Amino acid sequence: MWRESLSNAWPFDYSQKNAVLVPVAALGVGGMLLCWLRSGRKMKTIDMGDGWWGAGERPPKGKEDTSIRPFKIETSDQEIEDLHQRLDRFRFTPHVEGAAFHYGFNSSYLRKVVDYWRNQFDWRKQVEVLNKYPHFHTTIEGIDIHFIHVKPSYVPHGQAVRPLLMVHGWPGSFYEFYKIIPLLTEPAKHGLNEGDVVFEVICPSIPGYAFSEASHQKGFDSIATARIFHKLMNRLGFKEYYLQGGDWGSRITTNMAQMLPQSVKGLHLNLVFIMAQGLGKMISTMLGAYVPWLVGFSREDVRRFYPFMEKNIYEVLRESGYLHIQATKPDTAGCGLNDSPVGLAAYIMEKFSTWTDKSFRTKDDGGLESKYSLDELLTNVMIYWVTSSIVSSMRYYKENFSKDPRIHDRVSVHVPTGIAAFPQEIVHVPRVWTKKVYKNIVTYTYMPRGGHFAAFEEPKLLAQDIMQFVRKVEQL
Repeated sequence: MWRESLSNAWPFDYSQKNAVLVPVAALGVGGMLLCWLRSGRKMKTIDMGDGWWGAGERPPKGKEDTSIRPFKIETSDQEIEDLHQRLDRFRFTPHVEGAAFHYGFNSSYLRKVVDYWRNQFDWRKQVEVLNKYPHFHTTIEGIDIHFIHVKPSYVPHGQAVRPLLMVHGWPGSFYEFYKIIPLLTEPAKHGLNEGDVVFEVICPSIPGYAFSEASHQKGFDSIATARIFHKLMNRLGFKEYYLQGGDWGSRITTNMAQMLPQSVKGLHLNLVFIMAQGLGKMISTMLGAYVPWLVGFSREDVRRFYPFMEKNIYEVLRESGYLHIQATKPDTAGCGLNDSPVGLAAYIMEKFSTWTDKSFRTKDDGGLESKYSLDELLTNVMIYWVTSSIVSSMRYYKENFSKDPRIHDRVSVHVPTGIAAFPQEIVHVPRVWTKKVYKNIVTYTYMPRGGHFAAFEEPKLLAQDIMQFVRKVEQL
């Protein structure tokens, strides 16, 4: 009966229709399956694009200067005299009783810092320290990029040397890596290993920081920085390389892995940004304190993550006032800091207190000299002072936060990734959450001590974790 009905409805019999429809359906389903498989295999990446950040118009293609030029940091009597005159005019502001570092940089301790800076700190000597590694400039996308490039002094025959790009953040600089560089380039000499993992280290200054020229155009963000640093590594002759970063360095190196994964052998981070929110994250936050195993939290995650409101809301609010200023109107505060070395030192050095250890907020000296020397801290401040780079470094926040920061989480990272989670970092991100973006985590280490400025504070711990990560990557 139904055959007859179908025959009446169509101008050819059912067997003819079968002969046409079945292959067509099979081809359609097969095509959709093939497309699905191909889309699953195709890795989504950030478009590399191109840019021009110099003043004026871009020169014709092939006319840009691609040379790599040796560079040396210099100072002068005039520069030092100007600094001393400004320090001599320091106007002291009394603090309230029991202030410690709760209100920011303690002004009594600041007076001690200024006195040391004016009468004992030797900038000429520190310039010699800075120049102990080779410095270079090269022009990329219209701006001069500063970097140091340190190679091992001796490489045994047959030993592979792995290129490692290390990127700083704010308010740090390339100087943060001075203590870790010898551990990475000559590990056996420092008792770290038998020399099975050896690096040559490249540390660029983010454009607008230190001796890297600032962008002359709006919109210079971490993605533009990632592209420039890829071009830098390519210009140095590297096709594959390892990356390491914390703070802005973490965002930049992550973008580099998202942009050109085929060039990145491995990505090592000591800070992870996960911006995406959602119901799942909310539920895991609520359940994690009671049944952590159910949501993938470890005992150490629980210890570092809870109480949630104190460690993830109140603590972040206490430490992020600067971020709102720099993400909205950076030039207003920045111009004042650029004119006052004392204001600049207080603004920068305060971060090296509470970002190193939150408990340092209760100390009158901010605990600064328990982890660093005044020479080290003031050298970092001087890098900002002599280059007048505080304003452009602060603008980097506005350029990045003026766009939706969640765009960075929409492209997964598939390169081998190592994460060193330091206990005093501003926020803790559980491994199960990092896997939402970083799909190929090779190592995730709960570091025993240390905070935000890992390479500066705990160079040996960080170097050991980088080496452990690279060993595992090389065995894959």
